[in-house]
Amino acid sequence: MSKEIESKLGSTIYERINSIKMTPSDRYRAMDAMYNADLIVDGFVWMVKKIEHLGSFSFQRQPQLKH
Repeated sequence: MSKEIESKLGSTIYERINSIKMTPSDRYRAMDAMYNADLIVDGFVWMVKKIEHLGSFSFQRQPQLKH
């Protein structure tokens, strides 16, 4: 497995996948699935942060008109 994937997922998950008895192709698919899941979660976190940022920007105090 790639060191990039190992560092992205963290050593605990990588060690657990390596400790399970499976074929190399199954191991690769498991690592690929974990990597893809991590990318999806990163995308959701990015989207939530952008929405929060836009929300805080739109709720800043607007100058009020005086009558």
